[in-house]
Amino acid sequence: MSFLKRLFGIGGMQTPAAEITHEGYRIVATPKKEGDHYRLHGEISREIDGEVKTHKLIRADLFPASDDCVEQTFRKAKQVIRERGMRIFS
Repeated sequence: MSFLKRLFGIGGMQTPAAEITHEGYRIVATPKKEGDHYRLHGEISREIDGEVKTHKLIRADLFPASDDCVEQTFRKAKQVIRERGMRIFS
């Protein structure tokens, strides 16, 4: 990818967005711009025995607005935590 594409966010660069904590997990939403939409993209992490474990959260869902994508990333991450708990790091 060329320097200009990286500089101007063309070609699927991630847009830094927001983070929250939920039940001891850190959730970071980084919507990925694809054309004129944003793909649900983020990370769930937690410190376990002094080591930070991370789980990538990438879904096929596309949203027209970055804010909507961030909101849905948090919702989906909370669902994954509720359903799988610590097993997401296995």
